[in-house]
Amino acid sequence: MKVDNKYALLLFEQEIKYLKQGLKNSQDPYHYFSLSSINKNSPQSRTVVLRSVESNPLKLFFNTDKRSNKIIELGDNSACSALFYNNSRRIQLRLNCNAMIHHKNDVSYKVWENTPMQSRKCYMSPYSPSSTLKKWEANLPKKYLESDPTLKDSEKGYDNFCSIELKVESLEIVELKYNGHIRFKVDSQNRIEFLAS
Repeated sequence: MKVDNKYALLLFEQEIKYLKQGLKNSQDPYHYFSLSSINKNSPQSRTVVLRSVESNPLKLFFNTDKRSNKIIELGDNSACSALFYNNSRRIQLRLNCNAMIHHKNDVSYKVWENTPMQSRKCYMSPYSPSSTLKKWEANLPKKYLESDPTLKDSEKGYDNFCSIELKVESLEIVELKYNGHIRFKVDSQNRIEFLAS
């Protein structure tokens, strides 16, 4: 196997296809990813659900509550990173991104319109994410603990709903191999740069 720019570009294109496949299946390793942002001078990481992938330019989307800490962090510093790993194929994707927060605009509304009721109720929660609780309780409207909200009631959640767009500035792929890991970076112009691993 010859590892050259052609190989790297084919692997890159294959991984974009795998990202898109991950949208459809919650069991797929690319359905979830780790998002890291900066809180003042401290990195913060959490797992989010991949909701959409666009190509040319490469963009990823996920949803979150506007009251969450990540919104404050991304509002203060839009630079962030996304990390995916597929254990069976032994491939890691590390993406450097700039985040754009969509709240109460055409982008967020279009996503909200396609959000199922069971997901909408998460944005109707009485407490902001990361709020301190005196004792544990489900952070959902009590009325809808065992059921989905009505369409009308669910609209209350839109005030807290954000769609986050991650514009990928560069992507690094590491393919773990016993005879030498393959590692390279792809920039926004699809230029390949091999890296030592």
